[in-house]
Amino acid sequence: MKYKCPALFNNPHIATIYPAFFRKISKNQFERKRITTADDDFLDLDFYKQGSSKVVIISHGLEGDSQRPYILGMANIFYQNGYDVVAWNCRGCSGELNRKMSFYHSGFTSDLNRVVEEVKDYQEINLVGFSMGGNITMKYLGESYPLAAKIHRAVAISGALDLESCSEALRRPSNFIYMQNFLWTLKDKVRKKAAIYSDLPVDLDKLKKARNFHHFDNLVTAPLFGYKDAQDYWTQNSAVNYMANIKIPCLVMSSFDDPFLGESCFPLLNQKYISYDYSPFGGHVGFVQFSKSGFYWSEERALNFIAQIK
Repeated sequence: MKYKCPALFNNPHIATIYPAFFRKISKNQFERKRITTADDDFLDLDFYKQGSSKVVIISHGLEGDSQRPYILGMANIFYQNGYDVVAWNCRGCSGELNRKMSFYHSGFTSDLNRVVEEVKDYQEINLVGFSMGGNITMKYLGESYPLAAKIHRAVAISGALDLESCSEALRRPSNFIYMQNFLWTLKDKVRKKAAIYSDLPVDLDKLKKARNFHHFDNLVTAPLFGYKDAQDYWTQNSAVNYMANIKIPCLVMSSFDDPFLGESCFPLLNQKYISYDYSPFGGHVGFVQFSKSGFYWSEERALNFIAQIK
């Protein structure tokens, strides 16, 4: 099933912005559960339960959360097709600042592993990740977590699979608004942390002048998480450097016009476990589709892959 782009949505910015601001999603009832991490921080998980033996864990993108339209759309299609769903929030993304000095980053797989641990008794566990969440998902499966062997299938949508490549893409003048929006919310979190932790290893004066991820990751992410610099952080946390090790069936779907992704975010590894679905159009976490079902193409494609519908 190939993506058929509606008229006007062959513009990558329209395809990216429309779903985020104009898509209306019906919300199913969910139960929010707070779980504790190994370092005594917390994660907030939204459970959509119907007594299924199968579950789908959905991971959001950078500065997203479990109630974004793209998360709700994916949760709805799986729930309506008999799956339980868990949409989880990265540290500090559920509307409440997390407890620790640091919050999260684009390759923080230990927290996804904690979520998998929470649902390990399900007969079948599946993963779906968007953008940053796609990178975390694929990196997790390529690492050596024992619980990763329990995963049945996984999907990465618009995955930021090479962090340096994404950083360079977002530095383009045409992506200025996206870049500044990310920095505005990230800087706000850092300022709030600085008000609590006087020993936060961040120069706030320099942070004010940060204009891209190279600046931000050098000033904030690297010192908070113990990396040498932005380059070291990007290298150690890009899923493309781990995907050769994956041993469960995965689908990577992205669009070539995605304004957030650089060229190396479209790998074609000679790897029998990974399938690729790259479309000319779709934008970032877009793949808009107007149909009677109300679901987007990426949602139907993810369901078909995970449920193995022919």
